[in-house]
Amino acid sequence: MQDYRVQQAEIYTDFSGLNALKTQARSDKQAALEQVARQFESLFLAEMLKSMRKAGEAFAEGNYLNSNESEFYRDMFDSQVSLSMSGGSGTGLAEALVRQLSRDVPGMASNGERLAGHKATLADYDRSVPAISRNLPEQLKAIDEMTQAAEQKQPEQTATAAELPLTFESPEHFVAELMPFAERIGKESGIDPRLMVAQAALETGWGRHMIKGDGDQPSFNLFGIKADTRWGGDAVTITTTEFRGGVPMKERADFRAYPDYEASFRDYVDFLNSNPRYRDVLSSADQPEVFADKLQEAGYATDPEYGSKIRRIMNRDSLMTLSMNSDVPRE
Repeated sequence: MQDYRVQQAEIYTDFSGLNALKTQARSDKQAALEQVARQFESLFLAEMLKSMRKAGEAFAEGNYLNSNESEFYRDMFDSQVSLSMSGGSGTGLAEALVRQLSRDVPGMASNGERLAGHKATLADYDRSVPAISRNLPEQLKAIDEMTQAAEQKQPEQTATAAELPLTFESPEHFVAELMPFAERIGKESGIDPRLMVAQAALETGWGRHMIKGDGDQPSFNLFGIKADTRWGGDAVTITTTEFRGGVPMKERADFRAYPDYEASFRDYVDFLNSNPRYRDVLSSADQPEVFADKLQEAGYATDPEYGSKIRRIMNRDSLMTLSMNSDVPRE
């Protein structure tokens, strides 16, 4: 049953009821919340009535019954009416407030105390080690066998990489050694392997002018990609020919260095994909001749005949044509 003093809060002129609400909030928060919500709803209704009265003042001008005293008692009446309205079924505002404010804080009881099962920090979680699976020894053995098998294969792969030629005896030798890499990368990227080998032939003079560092350190750089600020790998510095305003000039420049030729092919594809200016070039990957021309237009090299030279090597050079008659179909 509700306290009589709390009920007094529903009377506009009785302020003792508000003090009773403060006392009730210490012992019965839910009941106090419901009462406060009704009080708030009454204030809302009072403001609504006040706005309605204000709108009707224009029609009360000149009325002899309109005076300061009548307005005072009218405001008192409206305040009590708003309290009475909120005390009954009301407008639903009080119920909405109760629903919103009654939500408990996660892990906290309604009285503000912490719930027993709530985990607030890592220290509250169980640190016991789960039971070991019976299949764990077999799984560890399988992993160990896989690791040993991988280690046995690694020396063979290293030996194959070490056997790669640093220079090439002829264009046939150049194509025979590099075409397998180009075909493998071509399947992944969609770029014609003939074009990649032709461009590598142009950049390196059929492998006779490979980029090397101090002490003839091999770079395996087939595409003349320079080591700018975006490159985080090894590099070699050489003297190269650049065309400035159509005039060939000798310049010192840093070029990327790779562990093998396959890494050079892969970085070539990554280089094109990571540069927005080659986006239109890559859209013609299935048209090698168009690809070569667009590559020059995009500024891959400073040589004004770069695209036409690639096309001549790819299509008109008899050695290149004979070496590529046995193309492997790409997926």
